[in-house]
Amino acid sequence: MLTSRQKAVFDYVQGHHRQHGLYPTLREIQAHFGFASPFAATRHLEALESKGVLKRIAGKARAFVEPARKLRQAVVEIPLYGVIPAGSPTAAEQQPDSYLTLDPSVLLGRSLRTTDHLFALRVRGDSMTGASILDGDIVFLTPREARSRDIVAALIDGESTLKRYLVQRGRPFLRAENPAYPDLLPATELVIQGVMVGLLRTQS
Repeated sequence: MLTSRQKAVFDYVQGHHRQHGLYPTLREIQAHFGFASPFAATRHLEALESKGVLKRIAGKARAFVEPARKLRQAVVEIPLYGVIPAGSPTAAEQQPDSYLTLDPSVLLGRSLRTTDHLFALRVRGDSMTGASILDGDIVFLTPREARSRDIVAALIDGESTLKRYLVQRGRPFLRAENPAYPDLLPATELVIQGVMVGLLRTQS
């Protein structure tokens, strides 16, 4: 995941190349962002390189970086809606708290072909520790039909939660991954808001 400054440097490098046909020099990056020295620009470029967004071209003073081949597609921004909200996070009336910028290859796989409909939620509580989902983690979800044993963000009788979705004898319910919490059976309503497809640990 890129920091906001790393994303700004990445956008500037790409924009400069599109406009001028050349990548900027260290001093041009320094001047654009008001860094105290070219070394500050170098540190940001090294961080982008370590994250696989850019790579260096040895021996070329002005074209010293280029987009990494594995990321010809730009990094993506995924809306973060804060703690799991009461209501569908994809509803038009709900606005994200912020956006997460990351390499789409981190999440794309055989079960997920596009990041177009991804959203993120911050986890609160310890009910899913058995699934290695900890308080403060960020989970990535996509709005699709849930299958039994999927981990989902769900609205159950008006309250939103992150739990494992199960179906027994044709009846759906939610189960925590912590024996201290009981199963949740809907009295009137169970709406799946999204199926979990990825996780970002925010604490070591």
